[in-house]
Amino acid sequence: MDILKARCFSIAAISYSLLFFGCGKSENSKPKDTDKEKKYELIWSDEFDGTKLDTDKWNYETGTGFGNQEKQYCTDREKNVKVEDGNLVITAYKEDYNNCSYTSARINSKKKGFLKYGKIEARISLPSGKGTWPAFWMLPEVGYWPTYGEIDIMEHVGSDPTMISHAVHTAQKNGSNGQNWQNKQYPGVVEGEFHTYAIEWLNDYDDGDDCIIFYIDDKESTRLYQPHNINDLAVWPFTADFYVILNLSIGGTWGGQIDDSIFNNPAKPVQMKVDYVRLYQKK
Repeated sequence: MDILKARCFSIAAISYSLLFFGCGKSENSKPKDTDKEKKYELIWSDEFDGTKLDTDKWNYETGTGFGNQEKQYCTDREKNVKVEDGNLVITAYKEDYNNCSYTSARINSKKKGFLKYGKIEARISLPSGKGTWPAFWMLPEVGYWPTYGEIDIMEHVGSDPTMISHAVHTAQKNGSNGQNWQNKQYPGVVEGEFHTYAIEWLNDYDDGDDCIIFYIDDKESTRLYQPHNINDLAVWPFTADFYVILNLSIGGTWGGQIDDSIFNNPAKPVQMKVDYVRLYQKK
């Protein structure tokens, strides 16, 4: 997801994954981790234990569309984004607002919480219902999309209730040309329950290549390698500081058709809840 692009997820994107990371290692090849590689120190976090969003750590992004034809208007209202009972709560509504028929929220940690290499994780409860499209992802502190890359740690769409998507975008292969790398996982119930989503973003991990390892509930989902001996920004731009984005989109290029009945039950609001976000680097 990105404000600068039109998103295009397709099954065809998966078929390109081996071409994109054809570097002499298979996606499932798993070099042995050392104890040293697993030792991290926390450098930034938000446990959402306060009474309102900490604007020393987060920025509001307001607006609509975001290049993905999203149908909601993202606001900075407490109605749409608040901190409550130890969680960040993003709530979507069906309501007329600024020429849109839905509202929600999107926040980012740009220039406030970022890293280059390390571990990034969040514990998240996802909404249910067709048309919902929550995401936990990262963009670079400097540069523009897609040249400087995008890492989608977790995305989910209500039309596929048990699916979690991991993805990356580069100048060469991205959502706009339908060739971005994407890996879909089906870990079971993900809507309405808290699960942990994470990546380890490793420098010179194996035979000199960088690697991004994706996790759900501390279990590895998949891993991606920098193509061997290729240091081309268009192919592997993941060498700079990236910041975090959390949002709940409604509709759009991947959210799809919206079932308006999901907004009719006050006892079951359309919400994305986040228990914490944590960034770690190697000691």
